[in-house]
Amino acid sequence: MKNQGKALLQVHDLSFSYPGQVLFSDWSGEIVAGINLVRGGDGRGKTSLLQLLAGEVQAQSGQLQIQGVFLHEQAAQYRSQVFWVDPRTDAFDQLGVQEYFAGVRGSYPQFDDGLLENAIEGLGLTPHLHKQLFMLSTGSKRKVWLAAAFAAGARINLLDDPFAALDKASIEFIVKTLNQFAQEPERAWVLAMYVTPQGLPLSGLIELGD
Repeated sequence: MKNQGKALLQVHDLSFSYPGQVLFSDWSGEIVAGINLVRGGDGRGKTSLLQLLAGEVQAQSGQLQIQGVFLHEQAAQYRSQVFWVDPRTDAFDQLGVQEYFAGVRGSYPQFDDGLLENAIEGLGLTPHLHKQLFMLSTGSKRKVWLAAAFAAGARINLLDDPFAALDKASIEFIVKTLNQFAQEPERAWVLAMYVTPQGLPLSGLIELGD
């Protein structure tokens, strides 16, 4: 499909490899406003691409920029425009759920408490608000990261397999919420998935192959 919408993040000549495995070689692409899908099979580099876009992992070569802010020149300013949490991380395990949300609130000036409350209710997180993150199931942790993403107000939002380990009601809430965000002209949502999600209007597609 042809990308639609305004380009918010641009990638030029990106190269990245692990020992014995080249994932990207002089790859160029863009993330546009709305919902972007990064689609590919196991080991094709979906999560690695999100980590590269977030500035969490450093490419061997290439340039990434968000609206004129280059990662290699202004790393802090670049990263401040991106929301990314690796859903498998244990880095926040000792924090309480509310404490984690407070940290995100302090990091993103556009953080919206109303959107957070809506996500907490929609994702069924209310019974877990008093707990520490290590006490939560995989699915409940993922809901915490998603609620934070929906509230943060970042320009670029990176979601790795956002439906994994979630119940049907939560998936329906995520689809509904992303449909609302899809209309915003200055925000992008990047979903890394094996298959094309149903019920979401895609503005951009990055195909990594099976």
